[in-house]
Amino acid sequence: MLKLNYSGFDLEAGTDEAGRGCLAGPVVAAAVILPKDFSHPFLNDSKQLSEKKRKELKPIIEAQSLAFAVSFVWQEEVDKINVLQASITGMHRAIAQLKTTPEFIIVDGNKFKNYKEIPHKTIVKGDSKYLSIAAASVLAKTYRDEYMEKIHLEYSDYNWQKNKGYPTKEHREAIRNFGVTKYHRKSFKLLPEQLKLAL
Repeated sequence: MLKLNYSGFDLEAGTDEAGRGCLAGPVVAAAVILPKDFSHPFLNDSKQLSEKKRKELKPIIEAQSLAFAVSFVWQEEVDKINVLQASITGMHRAIAQLKTTPEFIIVDGNKFKNYKEIPHKTIVKGDSKYLSIAAASVLAKTYRDEYMEKIHLEYSDYNWQKNKGYPTKEHREAIRNFGVTKYHRKSFKLLPEQLKLAL
């Protein structure tokens, strides 16, 4: 059973991101403040949910949250600042867009930088422990997946509608056969043989 609150503050925001391990597309972050009486039978870490369940949850979270926001850190910026900084930057931007300022922030993972003067706590596997982080993980994942499905129409050879930009065998094969697109992260090891030096 996921817990509703960590800090005791009413306005506690949970934040999470999606797409850190992808070879293409943005890192997407979300922040959510849930009401004190929020509950939902199957809200959990987005990785534990089917795509269908995530899509069902998205409008429920948006309708019932006290505040929510989503931010995109595009692949060019990911290349510039690295993926960890992109994750933190994305979460900061999502928190900044909340129409209600949180009193406390709980963060999925173990890395975060202070956001303004608001106290925070990083929680490893927080998306499977706290409802607001789980809600943020669902929003980040659904918004990112929708975007990857959209750009799939532009570059269908890479099958992003299915692999969502993650380093699947099929995605790597497509990079080998068709090259790199403007959506790929140039700082990432796109093909395993990039490890080998051409001697």
